[in-house]
Amino acid sequence: MLNGIWGFFVIGGIITGAFLGRMDLVTRSVITGGKSALELAFTMAGVVAVWSGILKIAERGGMIDSLAEKLTPLMDFLFPSVPRGHRARQYIAANFAANFLGLGWAATPAGLMAMKELQKLNRDKGRATGAMCMFLTVNMSSLQLVTVNILAYRSEYGSAAPAEIVGIGIAATLVTTLVGVAAAKILEGRA
Repeated sequence: MLNGIWGFFVIGGIITGAFLGRMDLVTRSVITGGKSALELAFTMAGVVAVWSGILKIAERGGMIDSLAEKLTPLMDFLFPSVPRGHRARQYIAANFAANFLGLGWAATPAGLMAMKELQKLNRDKGRATGAMCMFLTVNMSSLQLVTVNILAYRSEYGSAAPAEIVGIGIAATLVTTLVGVAAAKILEGRA
């Protein structure tokens, strides 16, 4: 589906550029867009590699276990089907902490490991469990205290006040997380 949408936009842009006689802009956009995509991919790969390493160190040092233990009441509410002490809870806690600090890229490795562990608890491998849906909901709504990635982007692109969005970012992510959790809980009761 997404391939079709992106294909439509790319082909539409090329046809529009040709129709308007501005193929020079199409060519320039392809070259600069490709360069930007590669730079972003290398940056993301480096960040994910570093945070994956930090996650492994934290895991081996017992920090993830400690965090998961401190979040037990929240985990019991959000993920009642996931047993206490299960590895999935540890990775979910690490993912939540990274998202809370606005480190979305750092949350990715823990999120992938959490889903892998949740899948081990899944009896019907072809269908997502309530815990998986709740995890995706909270992860996607991404309650954030500080939006580090957005601050970095705003600074990089010359914003005079990159931190002016912190308050609204906290409010927006709080609302989306609360609405998402409420919707997931309502729908979980119907399944």
